[in-house]
Amino acid sequence: MFNLFGRKKAAASTYVRQEDAQTFRVRVRTLRHGEVVEFRFTKAAHIGADEGGGYLFRKPVVSPQHFDRGELVVRFDARYRVTGAEGEGVEFVPVSEWED
Repeated sequence: MFNLFGRKKAAASTYVRQEDAQTFRVRVRTLRHGEVVEFRFTKAAHIGADEGGGYLFRKPVVSPQHFDRGELVVRFDARYRVTGAEGEGVEFVPVSEWED
């Protein structure tokens, strides 16, 4: 509505990369100091059921150098296709900008 709490939604397909059938990867940048934090998560260990038949990955973000805090949420449909991503206190780094 008015984005009162700083929660930002992102076009998930450009920010979440599927590495293999079980593994996903996402990178975020903290708003306060601009530190990049990467998350690697799997279907079996990190993604849980969401109401409505989909799945959800929710993770607090703490940057390693300045301890900036935020939260990351990635939503999936019943077939584990990314349907949305949102963050609080962070912005998403597009996969096209990743240096591997």
